[in-house]
Amino acid sequence: MGKMVVYPGSFDPITNGHISILRRTLTIFDSVNVAVAENPMKNTLFSLEERLAMIRESIKNDNNVYVDSFDGLLVDYVESKNTNVIIRGMRALSDFEYEFQMSLMNRKLNNKIQTIFMMTDYKWFYTSSTIIKEAARYGGAIRGLVPDIVCQKLKEKFDHQ
Repeated sequence: MGKMVVYPGSFDPITNGHISILRRTLTIFDSVNVAVAENPMKNTLFSLEERLAMIRESIKNDNNVYVDSFDGLLVDYVESKNTNVIIRGMRALSDFEYEFQMSLMNRKLNNKIQTIFMMTDYKWFYTSSTIIKEAARYGGAIRGLVPDIVCQKLKEKFDHQ
C-alpha cells in the first residue's frame, strides 16, 4: 500500500461535502482512512455504529477507502495506522481558527504528524452536518446534499414529527 492519509471527524452524518473531500484526497494519496471519532462528550444524533454503516454504504464503490473508528488522541490513532498525515476539510474562515488550533495541538503532541487543509468545492460551501440535521428535523429538502442512505436515515430519525 502507498501513502495513506487519515480523514477524521464525527461525520454526524456524512455529507456530500465530506464525500467530495474524500474523493479529491484520493487524487493526491493512495488511500484514505475515514476515522470516525467516538467522542462520548459530543452529543451526536447517530450512534457510532450508524455513522460507520452510513459511511461504508456511501463509499462502497470507492477503492482504497477504509472506514474505522477511534477513541483517544488523534495523533496516536494516526501513528497506529503507519502514516503521518491528517486531511481536514475547510469551508470558511470560521473553520480555520478551530482547525488551526487543533493542528497546532497535534503538532505539539507529535511533531511528525502533518495536517493538510483542503478547501471544499464551492457547491458544498454552505453545508455542514449541523445545518443538514436542522433542515431535516423540520422537513427541509436535503436530497443532493447527503448520500441517499443518509437521507433515508434522517427521515427515519425525524419521521415522528
